[in-house]
Amino acid sequence: MSVSADILRSYRQPRVVMRGLLAMGPREDRALVFLAMAIGIGFLAQWPRMAEMARAAPEAGLSGFAAGEVMAIIIQALFAYGLAALVRLGAKAFRGRGSWFGERLALFWAMLATSPLMLVWGAVYAIFGPGMVQEAVSWIVLAAFLWIWIGGIRAVEGRAE
Repeated sequence: MSVSADILRSYRQPRVVMRGLLAMGPREDRALVFLAMAIGIGFLAQWPRMAEMARAAPEAGLSGFAAGEVMAIIIQALFAYGLAALVRLGAKAFRGRGSWFGERLALFWAMLATSPLMLVWGAVYAIFGPGMVQEAVSWIVLAAFLWIWIGGIRAVEGRAE
């Protein structure tokens, strides 16, 4: 299936989608592309927030805030690899049967699958600004991310290697 169709299916059947991705074989390049796409879309979703901050602090300018966001992206990518490794160690302690690659794929896929919701978050921020509506969308994004990620972890760790 296409990536967009798999993203939509991930909201209903995250384990089924993850099993399908795992069945394609361990391809680190695919996992890295998922991470890069997720982070790139997340960066685009931050533009309304950065524009608002640039209006509030014109001396810094939008480019200053964008540069800070790029640094955050680099840290986020490294953090994602570390978090996947920690989850794998935890699963291994509980006799999980997954793999290091599988844990990375589960995390990166959950990030990519929730990236359309991050764009919604950015649109809500642009329309309503910070506040209760934006906060509600943030919680929805977090719940969807955890749903897809935990489903992916269950598919990875329940699978014999």
